[in-house]
Amino acid sequence: MSATQHNISSLQEVRARTHRLQPRKPAATFEEERLHRKQRLAATFRLFGRYGFDQGLAGHVTARDPEFPDRYWINPLAVHFSQIKVSDLQLVDHEGNILIGDRPINTAGFTIHSALHRARPDVVAAAHTHSTYGKAFSALGTELLPITQDSCAFYEDHAVFDPFSGVVLDDSEGDRLAATLGNRKALILQNHGLLTAGPTVEAVAWWFLAMDNAAHTQLLAQAAGPLKPIAPDIARLTASQVGTAQGAYYSFQPLWDWIVALEPDLLD
Repeated sequence: MSATQHNISSLQEVRARTHRLQPRKPAATFEEERLHRKQRLAATFRLFGRYGFDQGLAGHVTARDPEFPDRYWINPLAVHFSQIKVSDLQLVDHEGNILIGDRPINTAGFTIHSALHRARPDVVAAAHTHSTYGKAFSALGTELLPITQDSCAFYEDHAVFDPFSGVVLDDSEGDRLAATLGNRKALILQNHGLLTAGPTVEAVAWWFLAMDNAAHTQLLAQAAGPLKPIAPDIARLTASQVGTAQGAYYSFQPLWDWIVALEPDLLD
């Protein structure tokens, strides 16, 4: 290799390093990973509060414990999303026992999340709230259409859970919900709202924000006139570009920096 070729190759390597976001390094211990997940979980609640996703006692996000995979961290009942801190999070097992924490939890949240975490060992986190646009879109009983680049993130990667049968309190209903989700990243719970699930808290939080935005966008577009969906082959290609868990992880980072700067007490 000539000196010129070597210089060009070196420049390309430097550019690749500086022009690409770098993946997170694996945690060295269970304790380090547990703290990471809990901090991102608390930040997710603060962000959801800022986006108006709080609705009384409804809404829950969970993160699987890295050391004990049959346990997960969840928000306590009747604590506003905007006030949740790391120290408020409660550890629950699949039987509903509160192992860490002294407050009640959302029973429907336990039913939904315990079923998802049991059925999907790959799922580290799951999110469900009664967001306004998610609820409005869920009343249509249809999947999101690939009408924008952003909505393509969910193309062929979400499903509709129907029919609505009341608050999810029965274990069999939780199991049916998990079966409907399958290996997808998201569900539209008919007449209820949205749900996302995935391999990191960051990805799940971003997907929920993005899905609610996609629902809002489609409602606006449908009200304005006939839709022109993206062709299936292009939608499928775009999904592979914008719908990855790694991309969602990166998209969460500016939100993490923003909310921690504004509300550092969430880390307490």
